[in-house]
Amino acid sequence: MAATYGGFGFFTWHHASLPWWLLLTLGSYLVCLQASLQHEAVHGHPTPWAAINEALVFPSLWLWMPYRIYRDTHLEHHCNERLTDPLADSESYYLTPERWARMGPLPRLLARAHNSVLGRLLFGPLFCIGRLYGSAAGKLMNGDFRDLKAWLLHGLGAGLVLVWVLWACRMPLASYLAFFVYPGIALTLLRSFLEHQAREETGERSVLIEAGPVMSLLYLNNNLHAQHHAEPGLAWYALPARYRAQRATLLAANGHYRYGGYLEVVWRYLLRPKEPPVHPCYNAPVFSQLRVANDTGVGPGERVA
Repeated sequence: MAATYGGFGFFTWHHASLPWWLLLTLGSYLVCLQASLQHEAVHGHPTPWAAINEALVFPSLWLWMPYRIYRDTHLEHHCNERLTDPLADSESYYLTPERWARMGPLPRLLARAHNSVLGRLLFGPLFCIGRLYGSAAGKLMNGDFRDLKAWLLHGLGAGLVLVWVLWACRMPLASYLAFFVYPGIALTLLRSFLEHQAREETGERSVLIEAGPVMSLLYLNNNLHAQHHAEPGLAWYALPARYRAQRATLLAANGHYRYGGYLEVVWRYLLRPKEPPVHPCYNAPVFSQLRVANDTGVGPGERVA
């Protein structure tokens, strides 16, 4: 946290003397790293007190998503039986067959492009921001103000960041959005690009990406995602040792859904969609019975990125 906030303060303060490519690299890395710190706070780290953990990640470097909404939807996502279901999993990118049938040629083309690495990096932030803000506007129009406190707190956290960036550092808003915010969100979406796959067997839905030290630090070892879903309360720095001790068991349990690093992911899927946008197991009994049992209707997967 000290390195993240200290680095953020240093590089925004000296933005005018840094080349754009260095500012882009460092800015996006730090914004994504703070998102990883928010993920740790959601899971009860680094202190036993939720209020302190929230305060430690209160400044919203990436501006777009309220921490409390992320906290609530992400904890909902950790119901492993619901993983990837487009109506029950709050972090699913899959589409229902009905929604696909209603889409025109251009939205279908964009949905396919969104399932490639390049499409996810270029369009993913816009997709997530649009889905979140569309959901928030719909709730307000329907008289649902339950998230209002989360948005007000988020406004304060984002406001503090903007006061520092725009007023103290005299950094143009367009530069901050282009070099920090948008690519920082895109890097976060690279992590989630292959995190889950649609499979009837629950244990085979979460990936293991054996990344190098730079990307593992960026994601705070959340690239070992099957291990994280098996033990969501385990702190990020304890994940690698636990993974090494349980590697064979985890790979057997997740059907060897594994990649050797993010270079392999980019090499395979830079321009090629990883799979069709429609959930391939949508009508399988394991998913349809779950939806009937929970009576989800239009669930969180349709509401929040």
